[in-house]
Amino acid sequence: MRMRQSLAQFEEAFREEAAESIARRERLRKESAQRSRVRRVERTRKAGSMRFAFLALSIVVTAVIVTVVMFETLAMLAG
Repeated sequence: MRMRQSLAQFEEAFREEAAESIARRERLRKESAQRSRVRRVERTRKAGSMRFAFLALSIVVTAVIVTVVMFETLAMLAG
């Protein structure tokens, strides 16, 4: 009787530990997925900021080049 009770307690403890292990693995999986999403969003935002800065710089450089060429051409035609 005592042996069966001890075995039943051991089996119950094993089932509880297994259920806790499954819950812990699921929680860790969800946390990992969340961290992955946060990193992906941050990378996308950073890449978008870099593209915007490059675009703004390109526009400014183009405007400067066009202005210089326009005035050089005007000076050549007037001179």
